[in-house]
Amino acid sequence: MRPEERDLAYLWDMHDAAQAVLEFTNGVAFEQYVREPMRQRAVERSIEILGEAARRVSDGFKIRHPEIPWRQIIRQRNVLAHEYDDIRHEFIWAVARERIPELIPQIAPFISPE
Repeated sequence: MRPEERDLAYLWDMHDAAQAVLEFTNGVAFEQYVREPMRQRAVERSIEILGEAARRVSDGFKIRHPEIPWRQIIRQRNVLAHEYDDIRHEFIWAVARERIPELIPQIAPFISPE
């Protein structure tokens, strides 16, 4: 697979994981979210996948597209993967409800609708 194709595959994974976060949190209040460990884990895992895919995107693509907050996305993945015992629900909720909706339109132009 050519590097450009790998980048597109990773961008697709990022988009898919971001959409999953929206699905898991749509119509849900924060109070409900904190009472549902399964939902929390689904959101956290999707954000983790998003960050891992972002980490794998080539440096060249990242340099050409500084509008995407690569460093913050990858950093959030690292927190979820390595500091799982110190996750703050309020912060994850803010990522899910504020940052993810901002990210999707930044990624969408690079992936095909199929």
